[in-house]
Amino acid sequence: MLRILINLLPDASNYFSPFVQTIAVISLIYASLSTVIQQDTKTLVAYSSIAHMAVVVLGIFSNTVQGIEGAILLSLGHGFVSPALFICVGGIIYERTGTRVINYIRGLTTYMPVFIILFFIFTLCNTGIPLSINFLGEQLSLIGI
Repeated sequence: MLRILINLLPDASNYFSPFVQTIAVISLIYASLSTVIQQDTKTLVAYSSIAHMAVVVLGIFSNTVQGIEGAILLSLGHGFVSPALFICVGGIIYERTGTRVINYIRGLTTYMPVFIILFFIFTLCNTGIPLSINFLGEQLSLIGI
């Protein structure tokens, strides 16, 4: 197995790698459980972003080519999907409905069908549906681990 050391402080990153991975796994579990119980859509997107970044940290500190490439792919995918979701949720839906609570947002397909299709695609990409860049990044990061 090919091992790569992170160029910035390679001895310290090799020594503290199990500690950082443990913290990343704990934050991944905690952020995922916190995401499930959210009622505010903007907070939901924020907690899911924390969970995605925990996977990125796991991929980087796996010290494998697949893990680092997966972390880069997931970071790129997250850079496209997360701002799009924040614009959809915090900007457009909040402006139209006046609320961000999931239970009160209903009937948007009647007034904004094209927006809902785009919002649905961004949501699927954020969840890591196959053939999205987030799926490829998460898979490569987990394979690298």
